Amino acid sequence: MTLVAHPSEALSLTTSAAGTAVTADPQRLQRAKKAYTTRFLADRLALDPAGYELLHTVPAAGDVVLARVVELGKHTKLESPASRRQAMFPGDEILVAFGNRYAPDQFLAVVPDDLGECSLVAGGGLAARVLEQHADIDKATTIQPLGLLAKDGVVVNLQDLAPHAVNHATELPGRPPVIAVLGTSMNSGKSTTLGCLVNGLDAAGLRVSAGKATGTGSGNDPRLFTDAGARLVLDFTDFGFPTTYLLDYETVRGLLTSLIDTLTTAETDVIVVEIADGAYQGETSRLLHDPVFHAAVDHVVFAAADALGATAGIGVLQEAGVSVPAVSGLLTASPLAAREAAGVITTRVINTYDLCNPATALDLLPARK
Repeated sequence: MTLVAHPSEALSLTTSAAGTAVTADPQRLQRAKKAYTTRFLADRLALDPAGYELLHTVPAAGDVVLARVVELGKHTKLESPASRRQAMFPGDEILVAFGNRYAPDQFLAVVPDDLGECSLVAGGGLAARVLEQHADIDKATTIQPLGLLAKDGVVVNLQDLAPHAVNHATELPGRPPVIAVLGTSMNSGKSTTLGCLVNGLDAAGLRVSAGKATGTGSGNDPRLFTDAGARLVLDFTDFGFPTTYLLDYETVRGLLTSLIDTLTTAETDVIVVEIADGAYQGETSRLLHDPVFHAAVDHVVFAAADALGATAGIGVLQEAGVSVPAVSGLLTASPLAAREAAGVITTRVINTYDLCNPATALDLLPARK
C-alpha cells in the first residue's frame, strides 16, 4: 500500500518566495526527525533550537533542509543520529542534507537547482533529484523541501558543523601501516571484509583505527567497524560531507589523507580504510593512479562479488601499481566461485570470516621497513 500525504497537508507545502526567509519555530525543529547526516546539527538543536530561519534559495551539496515526507517509496525509514531506523509517515518533517548519490544498485541522483519536490535517496538522510534508478527497486521516497536551515541569513552546511576539516596534506610522516579495502562495486562485501580484518588485527593484540574515505553517509559501516574492535572510527561525514560523489578530485584525495592523518595517533598501530563503490568509479579510479594514494596506502585488500570480478579487479589494481595481498568479499560465500578465482589469479583468496583469525590478518600487514 502506498502512503501519501493527505491533500490538506500537500496544500500546506507552498512556501514563501525564492530568496526570502521565515523564522523557524524552535519546537518545530525539535520535533522534526533528524538524520544521521545531520547528527552534529542535532546535538546543537538539542541544546538550543532558537535563532534559525528557513531560507528559500538554490541548494548546494551539504546544505541542511527541513522537508516534509510526501509519499513513501524505497526508503521508509530514516537513520537517526544514533543509527536507529526511524519509521517515516507521510506528513512527517525531517532534517536531512542535500547531496549527490552514485549507487549502481539504487540511484544516480544530484542536488537540484531549486526547492521543488525531490527525493530521499539514502536512508542516512540525503535529499536529491533522481536521474536514474535500478530497475529492481521501488521509486524513491518523495519529499517537499520547506526551506534551507539558516542562521543569521547564512545557510547551515554540514561543513560548518563538522568536528574535522580537510587539510589537503600530500605527505603523512609518521603514519602507521595503512590497508585499504576496495571492491568491484556496491555490495561486494567491502565493509564486512574490513570489519573482519579489523577484528582479526584486534584479536592479534594490535590497536586498530578504521575509517571510510568515500561513499554515502550512513552509520552502519562505522558502527560495524567499532563493533569489530576498532578503537577510533571516522568517516567522510566527520569532515562535513554527506556524500563524496561529484566532489572535486582534490577534495576527495584530501579526504583520504586527512582521514588517515586524523586516525594517526599514539594509540594506533594500524589503520584500515574503506574506499566505496568500485574500482571503475571516477574518483576511485583516479585515486588508484595517484602517487599520493601510493604514498598513503601500503596494501589493498580487494572485495569481489564473483570470480570474473576478482580477475578483472586484480588486473586493474596491478596495472595501477597497487600492492594487493588478498582477495575476499562476497565471492568467498561460494566455495565454487572462490575456487574459480583461485584457479586464474595468483593473489591469495581468503574467506571473509577467516580474516578474523589473528594469524591470517597479520599476514596482510606490510613488511616492516
